Amino acid sequence: MSDRPMRFNLIGKLVRNPSGLIGLVLLAAVVFLAIFAAVLFPEDPFEMVGMPFMPPLQGEFLLGTDMLGRDIASGIAYGARISLLVGVVATFVIVLMGTIVGGLAGYYGGWIDTAAMRVTEFFQTIPTFIGAIVIVAVAGATLPNVIGAIAIVSWAPLARLVRAEVRSIKSREFVEACVALGMSDMRILIVQIMPNVLSIIVVAGSLMVATAILFEAGLSFLGLGDPNIMTWGYMIGAGRSAIRTAWWMVTIPGIAVLLTVLAINLVGDALNEALNPRAKR
Repeated sequence: MSDRPMRFNLIGKLVRNPSGLIGLVLLAAVVFLAIFAAVLFPEDPFEMVGMPFMPPLQGEFLLGTDMLGRDIASGIAYGARISLLVGVVATFVIVLMGTIVGGLAGYYGGWIDTAAMRVTEFFQTIPTFIGAIVIVAVAGATLPNVIGAIAIVSWAPLARLVRAEVRSIKSREFVEACVALGMSDMRILIVQIMPNVLSIIVVAGSLMVATAILFEAGLSFLGLGDPNIMTWGYMIGAGRSAIRTAWWMVTIPGIAVLLTVLAINLVGDALNEALNPRAKR
């Protein structure tokens, strides 16, 4: 049986949900800006293209320029690429780590569960943002290190969530029937159990994209992002010294972060309602 009707049904539920529709529209705008950044703004975002401190809507640059004469709009467009890249890649690593650890711990139990949960609890005791700062400061301020740091400090809650769901599903009759038929543990876990956990992973993962974007913006704001890449956090950090005289240098990138995170959270909430009707109140 094809899963196409299921996909269309899910999209239909998202579109019929007002908050989900708003989130999809905002997210589509950010994705469009990221994809066509080089077409809309051929110049390098670090290039000085105009007079410094040009306000928005008062010159040839729609969103104005910063203290070096760089185009704010160009920085927003290219920053969207980095934010989405960090959000998606970091979330993929988080989901992969959390699913593997939580799935194995929940299915096998015993010493595997105990060892996995002790490691998980250790990572949960570390303040996530401070942990990310320490990792990037030690490893170096590069984009791969930033993504890795975000994934390392963020996978533990998902692992516990997956573990709890796997433990619950493991005790159901269809799993016991698979064991009686002689199916291997890995086949039962991957083919029978994990598809039933997928909806929870999708919802949790969608919300983690927003968290990863906020982490990257915070690290870049503190000067721990890749200095060779234009990001929204870098723009906010660079403009904070001139916030009283050039408010747009901080406000516009801040609004970009706000709208992107809001869009992802709205889509995540709509996904939660679509995939888990009991979550809707």
